[in-house]
Amino acid sequence: MAFEISLAGKTAVITGSNSGIGLGIAWELARAGADVVLNSFSNSEEDHAHAAEIAKATGTKTRYIQADMSKGEQCRQLIKDAGKCDILVNNAGIQHVSPIPEFPVDKWDAIIAINMSSAFHTTAIALPMMRRAGWGRVINISSAHGLTASPFKAAYVAAKHGVIGLTKTTALETAQEHITANAICPGYVLTPIVEKQIPDTMKEYNMSREEVIQNVMLKRQPSKEFATTQQLGGTAVFLCSDAAAQITGTSISVDGGWTAL
Repeated sequence: MAFEISLAGKTAVITGSNSGIGLGIAWELARAGADVVLNSFSNSEEDHAHAAEIAKATGTKTRYIQADMSKGEQCRQLIKDAGKCDILVNNAGIQHVSPIPEFPVDKWDAIIAINMSSAFHTTAIALPMMRRAGWGRVINISSAHGLTASPFKAAYVAAKHGVIGLTKTTALETAQEHITANAICPGYVLTPIVEKQIPDTMKEYNMSREEVIQNVMLKRQPSKEFATTQQLGGTAVFLCSDAAAQITGTSISVDGGWTAL
């Protein structure tokens, strides 16, 4: 039996999807035929333009819905406003780097809310929709830092570990239904945010661009190559396929060998 991947008729809601990993996943799900709901907190012309571009290129019904993932009620309202959610991709996230004694409390609270609690709120509304439809996929974007740790990233590491725990619980609660829940754990991905960090890091360490990439950014990534947003999108599409119907409650690392160390 050959597995063909077509997500026609499915609707995917992707949080934090106006750039980077989220936008890359949106493109690949749309290319596979899914209608897509993009999301961010900003509600800019560019946000709506991304949705229009995907819709035009793929022939899908792609739209943008604003919601602040730091606020539980807005997370829940996003799924309600989508009207349908066959595929939920919890991707929204922020970062702050600081030693624990100096870690700002407001930053801790925001990171836990956006990176972890938002996934709980969206899942709570999406699961009943998936059950009514008789099919569903929950894909949580964790991180290599959901499986290992680095200093000075206490909130991010805690949240991403928490996302993996939530993923496992979701999988167990839906194990006898046609619903799966899995986490994707990226290492370093070349996103616009990462790209913007390179010039400042070059100045800080007095290094060339290539030295910064190889010796600073990809220090813990044995492949010495960035993952791409397209690769992460392809992983998400695979997890939505019939070939992945018995893959649930697990974490898939897309990290160039980082977590093999």
